[in-house]
Amino acid sequence: MADEYFMLVCDDVPHDVVLTDAGVRVLEVAQVVRRLTGLSLWRSKLLTTQVPAVILDGIPQEDAMAAVVALCDAGARAETREQPEPDFPKT
Repeated sequence: MADEYFMLVCDDVPHDVVLTDAGVRVLEVAQVVRRLTGLSLWRSKLLTTQVPAVILDGIPQEDAMAAVVALCDAGARAETREQPEPDFPKT
């Protein structure tokens, strides 16, 4: 039996939110990361200090842009990245 792969086409490509620099107000950025991810404050601070770090994974573009704005307002540098299309084996 041959394996079959299907690619679903959708309008919105999933995006990742990447924290590239926490800035000088690390605690404020960690609080924003906590609010966005639901992690504890301790884990959010760890994630904030280990840059570059993917904060959110596979979310719609509008939500990703809102998260980037919230992080930038707290004093961090963040960006959105489109997730690459998966490579399916050729048959």
